[in-house]
Amino acid sequence: MKENVIIATSNTFQKDVLESPLPVLVDFWAPWCGPCRMVAPVVEELANEYSGKLVVAKLNTDENMEISMKYGIMSIPTLGIFLGGKLVDGVVGAVPKHVLKKKIDENLKAAGASLN
Repeated sequence: MKENVIIATSNTFQKDVLESPLPVLVDFWAPWCGPCRMVAPVVEELANEYSGKLVVAKLNTDENMEISMKYGIMSIPTLGIFLGGKLVDGVVGAVPKHVLKKKIDENLKAAGASLN
């Protein structure tokens, strides 16, 4: 796992995601999911590119089912964007990097974050 990606769990989700002062991109994934493995390097690249502006977290849906159920995650990979403790946007499936960047940029702008 890359240094700019945190591993969220049911025990840390409140602190790591919901209470984060920065917007958070959560990668809902599972080890057996092929498309999840395909999108993982893109998620790591985004974590590095948006370091200091965005927190990037990975949540294993098999090990943290209650969080997945709470947010209605029915298909993985799902990449959710949390602002102020609320799930505000996201994409389902292994989408191209530019699609994720567009979503992130739109939400950072909405959050009033600087995109320098």
